[in-house]
Amino acid sequence: MTKSLPICILGTGTYVPEGIRDNQYFEKILDTSDEWIVTRTGIRTRHYAAEDQATSDLAALAGKQALEDAGLTADDIDLIIVATATGDHQFPSTAAIVQHKIGASNIPAFDIGAACAGFLYASITASSFLGSGMYKRVLVIGAEALSRFANWTDRTTAVLFGDAASAAVYGIGEDPDSSMMYCNLGCDGSRSHHIWVPAGGSRRPAAHDTVDEHLHTLHMKGREVYKFAVVKMQQIIDAALESAGLTPDDLALVIPHQSNLRIIESVREKMGLPIEKMSVSIQKYGNTSAASVPMGLDEARRSGVVKKGDIVLMVAIGSGLAWGTMIVRL
Repeated sequence: MTKSLPICILGTGTYVPEGIRDNQYFEKILDTSDEWIVTRTGIRTRHYAAEDQATSDLAALAGKQALEDAGLTADDIDLIIVATATGDHQFPSTAAIVQHKIGASNIPAFDIGAACAGFLYASITASSFLGSGMYKRVLVIGAEALSRFANWTDRTTAVLFGDAASAAVYGIGEDPDSSMMYCNLGCDGSRSHHIWVPAGGSRRPAAHDTVDEHLHTLHMKGREVYKFAVVKMQQIIDAALESAGLTPDDLALVIPHQSNLRIIESVREKMGLPIEKMSVSIQKYGNTSAASVPMGLDEARRSGVVKKGDIVLMVAIGSGLAWGTMIVRL
């Protein structure tokens, strides 16, 4: 855990693909209904990348918008970190491709794979580089093309995920009051097969049987993940507030990973927060994994929901099962 780092958010940006799939689309191809999906998840629509778009395309567009918001160019960035579970290739890193697409020549670039918690993992990694003095500005992007890994025969997972990218530029702040106040990461590897893609890696390389059995698509033990997340999310929020010496009333906004509306509502009620202090976008975008938390941050900044000096708590739990929390004073 790190406290009181003089590291601030200089700019944010988001790109959401134009293609939209509503719940009625799934009624036509699966044994499901709009009511079933909304009741269990809160999702009404989700966006899918076009056929000629890969994760790096979404990431580059979000990154460019964040740079513009920060009043910077690609030449001003010292490092690029892309958080993704759905990279363009096994290698090279998606970040390397993004580096080229935004014109940031020769700077280091790498990926972080922590799925839904990826943006927080990448942001906290960026803070370490910045805090050490090694770099001055880091572009962090959470980007996913999850539609490429959907099992269109499984109604329990196919309806959940959307594609998007969102980014933040971090730098050393001039105002010591505008900084990262708290951050923490964790993982329970004993639950690593609760959300996973079984084949395509070194354990089970691509073969006819793995393709035929849909093992290159996302598999999830939904009930187990739900029970874990609803308890763990509250625990790590409580720990973050206690460590930072804050109460829920001190927060201008909580931005949780958008995995399930029932989980989000449970957390909000236990914290005693009014609706307007909890970022909720799952109904529009579904679960966008590493992109969901920065999307909430970008939307809140651009809409005026949060402003300079406000305290924001970000929290996510994802495949691994990995989790992260971060408190920032804007």
